[in-house]
Amino acid sequence: MSLTLAQMAVDVLTTADGRAKTALSAAHAATWFASRASGVSLPVGQAQPPMHPARPAQPELLDPRDVPRRRPGSAQGRIALLHAVAHIELNAVDLHWDIIARFGHVPMPPGFYDDWVKAAAEESKHFNLVCDCLERLGSHYGAMPAHAGMWRAAEETADDLHGRLAVVPMVLEARGLDVTPGMIALFEKAGDAGAVAALNTIYAEEVAHVAYGSKWFHWLCGRDGLDPKDAFHALVRQYFHGALKPPFNEAKRADAGIPPDFYWPLADEIPAKTSRVT
Repeated sequence: MSLTLAQMAVDVLTTADGRAKTALSAAHAATWFASRASGVSLPVGQAQPPMHPARPAQPELLDPRDVPRRRPGSAQGRIALLHAVAHIELNAVDLHWDIIARFGHVPMPPGFYDDWVKAAAEESKHFNLVCDCLERLGSHYGAMPAHAGMWRAAEETADDLHGRLAVVPMVLEARGLDVTPGMIALFEKAGDAGAVAALNTIYAEEVAHVAYGSKWFHWLCGRDGLDPKDAFHALVRQYFHGALKPPFNEAKRADAGIPPDFYWPLADEIPAKTSRVT
């Protein structure tokens, strides 16, 4: 049986250890892009991905309400914040490979697969950058609990590609654009140049990941005759639990192709007209 992209995706999803998962992710991404450059691309194929990706024995996964609150002003709080970022990045690796494996039956242009393989490889790099930061601080990924809620969106959109694109890159990853500048400032104040460099890399590359979601969401809506804004609002209300939380990084969201009238109507507070940035 010839190797397919979907089978490579399942390989990543079924690898438990974080460093091993991300190494395999990077290797499979390199194989895919080498095939693309050769002019004889590997087939995308179809596969049966697991509903839940393999995970290491640690960290312990808790309900989000049970995860201890972080106090980022302290050294231990900053370690906890980096641990949370590493957990997000590892989930993102799986989310990007999962969209390839789970929706291989949906006809999509080759660029769709290029974008998500590239995103998965970059998320793999991000995970390792943050793990390196943790280890320099005498900790490691798995040293403290993490929340189990991040995969919920993947489960609930397992049969809905429109919903997956709306909720994962255009809501969850877009939230990273809102909060990362504050994290960078926190580590700058603490004098942690390594964490600042890692977070700046993540911040710069996450804009493209959100943009991939917006691009392919709009493409699907155009193909299916849907109004993108109306469809986005309906899907987020269906699959995302709770309102979106301002403040929003409107400039970076715009760079990623998400205008304010997509997310402000879903926010839990609407600013006065005089305070809106237009």
